[in-house]
Amino acid sequence: MTQVTFVGAGSVEFTRNVVTDLCGYPEFRNRLQLTLYDISAERLAHAERLASRISAQLGAGAAVTATRDRRAALAGAGYVINEVQVGGYAATRADFDIPARYGVRQTIADTIGIGGVFRGLRTIPVVTALARDMQDVCPDAYLLSYSNPMAMLPWAVYEGTGFSRVFGLCHSVRDTQAFLTGLVGADPDRVRFLTAGFNHQAWVLRFEQDGQSLYPKLAEVIDGSPGLRRRVRVEIFRRFGYFPTESSEHSAEYVPWFMRHDDQIERFSIFVGDYLARSEENLRELESLGHALDSAAPLDVEPTHELASLFIHALETGAEHELHVNIRNGGLISSLPDECCVEVPCAVGAGGPKPAPVGPLPPQLAALNRTFLNVVELTVRAALEESRERAYQAALLDPNTAATLTTTEIVAMCDDLFDAHRDFLPWAFAS
Repeated sequence: MTQVTFVGAGSVEFTRNVVTDLCGYPEFRNRLQLTLYDISAERLAHAERLASRISAQLGAGAAVTATRDRRAALAGAGYVINEVQVGGYAATRADFDIPARYGVRQTIADTIGIGGVFRGLRTIPVVTALARDMQDVCPDAYLLSYSNPMAMLPWAVYEGTGFSRVFGLCHSVRDTQAFLTGLVGADPDRVRFLTAGFNHQAWVLRFEQDGQSLYPKLAEVIDGSPGLRRRVRVEIFRRFGYFPTESSEHSAEYVPWFMRHDDQIERFSIFVGDYLARSEENLRELESLGHALDSAAPLDVEPTHELASLFIHALETGAEHELHVNIRNGGLISSLPDECCVEVPCAVGAGGPKPAPVGPLPPQLAALNRTFLNVVELTVRAALEESRERAYQAALLDPNTAATLTTTEIVAMCDDLFDAHRDFLPWAFAS
């Protein structure tokens, strides 16, 4: 049996997609143990019904169990999928609303920025506790983490625990590569990419078809499209020479040039508060899925080729897949610190995961990544050291926050956020 444990199994998207994929693989028929864990009894019951229905509908014969005992859920696991969002929608709402009162605009608030800092402070203790349990209960398992802030969480795991088999998985590289291929009308089977950097701020370093760079063609397409020129990620490409992997909404809040300026919000069509709208849509989707489970009609269970599914399938069957993973750098990108968490290509197959060395980034990209890294590193240290001072420093160095507020205002805003999130933070942050 292949045991896959879902932590935060009540997630609207990832549990459904991964279970659908795994149950659709003929090699896994009657070979899957799906173990679900969540702190919410209601969400856990929903996930159990969903996984059982998917398995039955696809004829997978999966054994599905649910528990609110995390260590029991981990026992026997070969793969643990982390989907936690500590504090849920209410905490996300506070991450937006409190900074907004100070004049700090955000779009997604889950990576860096003041929202990313506090999401990290809430989430790192939970994920490092999970990793410590895995070290005790299933030390040979892989921790496949979807939760944000992704550049922080694996770093915190290998820096703060004895567990190192952690891989962050994100769609942004795959989605960007597909977007660029379609934009220039290239043949997906002939296009080759090299993409690396940080999660949500990686770079398409090579974009070629039959050995010829497609960047000149991309520049032509952009020059002919006023709509594309009104996107933040395209502006970053034009100024820095390489296309970033994350959406304009994400990218806008990682740098100091856009969010504080009314005219730039309008010029680049920036959706302030985008993630709040997405979160509310996810809650509606959860309710809709509940109604679907109440009916006898078949569920929509089309395969999604989810990254965790591909990772598990590759290791279990030997089928080769190239994925992008978030792991300890250790020289993979030579112009970034060894200890940070980078996003790089990784061949996954019978021989296990094998990340590819990338070498140095172009200097302007490494420089921009270092402004991102400042916030990530100090937030990781704040969480592991349980230090309010480190959290203040992370916020003070955040590009968007620093472009908007004074030092005194930033500290006051942090204090308000510490108070709002006190139920989700270690006690040391209360003083």
